[in-house]
Amino acid sequence: MKRIFLAAAFSIAIAGCGSAVKLDDVSVEDKSGTPVGMQALAGPVPASTSAALSRSAIAPIEVGSKAGTGAAGAAGAATAAAARTVFFDFDSFAIKPEFQVVVDTQAKLIKADKNRKVMIEGHTDESGGREYNLALGQKRSEAVRRALVLLGVADSQIEAVSFGKEKPAAQGTDEMAMAKNRRAEISYR
Repeated sequence: MKRIFLAAAFSIAIAGCGSAVKLDDVSVEDKSGTPVGMQALAGPVPASTSAALSRSAIAPIEVGSKAGTGAAGAAGAATAAAARTVFFDFDSFAIKPEFQVVVDTQAKLIKADKNRKVMIEGHTDESGGREYNLALGQKRSEAVRRALVLLGVADSQIEAVSFGKEKPAAQGTDEMAMAKNRRAEISYR
């Protein structure tokens, strides 16, 4: 009787682990917006789409290349170094789509050197109390940390801290200055 009960329990447990979702049917989109499963059916890329992609302001970064040499490489390195800040909306810690490129680029740079450590510093504008701003700054730095981890960066390479409103990037109480202060900065150690 005991064996029959254990066999039944084992069968139920195995059946519960099964899934009716067919992974081959799930469409995954690449960065160009074309579903990966549909690329073979889509045929050649239209000339208008190809031209639009070539005019795009976003250029790929190759971490292991010699792109860092020469005047053009120096300009590219300066751009990559300058793009270490993610800005947030008022009272929000959601990463806006326009800053996903910054997170993607920094993830590639961090993953290229396993010994590299980074600190993500969360900041807020001056509205709100000290404790609230410290908590919001921490949520902003944690949001960027989670995004980097999801992109393959080892959690041991990242530290997330909050400075709240203590280190403003811009002085003033107008909306432009306060928008510059609602940020998370990635700094290399």
